Amino acid sequence: MRKPIIAGNHKMNLLPSEGVKFIKELKKIIESQNNVEVIVFPPFTSINAMKQELEKSDIALGAQNIYYEQSGAFTGEVAANMVAELGCEWVLCGHSERREIFEESNKVVNLKIKATLKNDLSPMLCVGETLEQREAGKTEETLIDQVVGSLADLKENDLTELVVAYEPVWAIGTGKTATPEDAQTGVLYIRNRLSEMFGEEFAQSTRILYGGSVKPSNVKELMAQEDIDGALVGGASLKAESFAKLVKYNE
Repeated sequence: MRKPIIAGNHKMNLLPSEGVKFIKELKKIIESQNNVEVIVFPPFTSINAMKQELEKSDIALGAQNIYYEQSGAFTGEVAANMVAELGCEWVLCGHSERREIFEESNKVVNLKIKATLKNDLSPMLCVGETLEQREAGKTEETLIDQVVGSLADLKENDLTELVVAYEPVWAIGTGKTATPEDAQTGVLYIRNRLSEMFGEEFAQSTRILYGGSVKPSNVKELMAQEDIDGALVGGASLKAESFAKLVKYNE
């Protein structure tokens, strides 16, 4: 049984004081939550303050990005061991905004996943097609290319903590959401490719999330799909009340 994950990606939003307020409010609303794993990915500037507020909480912290080198003359970058020491457990790798805006290739994403694993952090690999790729009938091809390239040279034993998030680029922050059936299809493409790469047992045990304009109004339909194991949420994760509704989607 794959335990669902509801993860919030704050992107470049919320000051540290606002992040702490968010966590305080969220803890009050969801209290003890054993049925769903909850992860929050704040900006780097908020990680330390939010971690202190999360003491004795089941809510996990993640970093939105890392650089693949451990140290060195890389002005403005943050290494995996740095976020690990701050208390992060997860790292987003290959988010579409990193791929599109910052032109990160599958090779760079692969290096970041390896750095994440080297520092005993869990990678959340993001993959997804653009509207142009979707309309050209290249959704499956695109997802397979990103999964294969991002996980190159890694073995099943390396990836026991891997989570994959299917985020169609055309649905992120646009208000457009893939239908539950479309989301299920994309997730199944990913699961089938993981099976070919690492075996059926690995594929069936790996959690695959959906992301792209997930809201309290559509989360139940998405979570009802057989292969969708949770959600990676952007806008709806910025307010504790709306994010808590997602966490408590099955109540």
